[in-house]
Amino acid sequence: MRAAPGDVMKLLELQRLDTDIGRLKHKASALPVHQRVTTLMQSRSSCADDLVAAQTALSDATILAERSEADVVPVRERLQRNQARVDAGALDSKALPSALEEIEHLKRRISDLEDVALEALDAMEAATAQVEAATNQAQAIERDLQQEIATRDHEVGELGQQAKALGQERSALAAQFPGDLVTLYDKIRARAGGVGVARLEGHRCLGCEMAVTPGDYDRYMAAPVDEVIRCAECDRILLRQSLTPGG
Repeated sequence: MRAAPGDVMKLLELQRLDTDIGRLKHKASALPVHQRVTTLMQSRSSCADDLVAAQTALSDATILAERSEADVVPVRERLQRNQARVDAGALDSKALPSALEEIEHLKRRISDLEDVALEALDAMEAATAQVEAATNQAQAIERDLQQEIATRDHEVGELGQQAKALGQERSALAAQFPGDLVTLYDKIRARAGGVGVARLEGHRCLGCEMAVTPGDYDRYMAAPVDEVIRCAECDRILLRQSLTPGG
């Protein structure tokens, strides 16, 4: 390929812009705020699980307390009826022992049911506290998360604006080159780690940092000034010293 020496030399400026744009994009993707957002999202998910568990425990304890209270009502009523019959002397000597035995049994049953109800109330109190704590934690996490998201969007947006400005500068510069030269440069840059053109400094390509062979060096330097030469090692466009200021 042939190209004016000035165009080839200006490829370095195009490369500088592409490198700066790539650096900004990398910086935007590697901002510390991304990890903070990820950590908070994980915490939010974990806290949501804790809240569901606490709410389930509260629901179970509430159901158990209500069931225990409901179960004790008919037992108390039966105890009251039996006790009333005994107190009124309505039972003969044959039925009285059995009635007294049942009264003691009913009292024990009521005590057991009341113990269950108390345990359920304690569980309700503990679960209520857990629900409140998990709710407060979830709200705090959500506030922090929204703040970090706003920070992330702001920082990414600023870097994006910088990259956009450089992209516009890059487009204006690229328009000054022959289309086939920019196409070649872009293809090489895409497959060569973002670097499509490099200086030949001494006997070393600064793109791949490889020393060129004496034969290749002589060939590079002997090529016509308008010939676009390529590094034999990395295939990047080489900018010879003779084409650079002071070369």
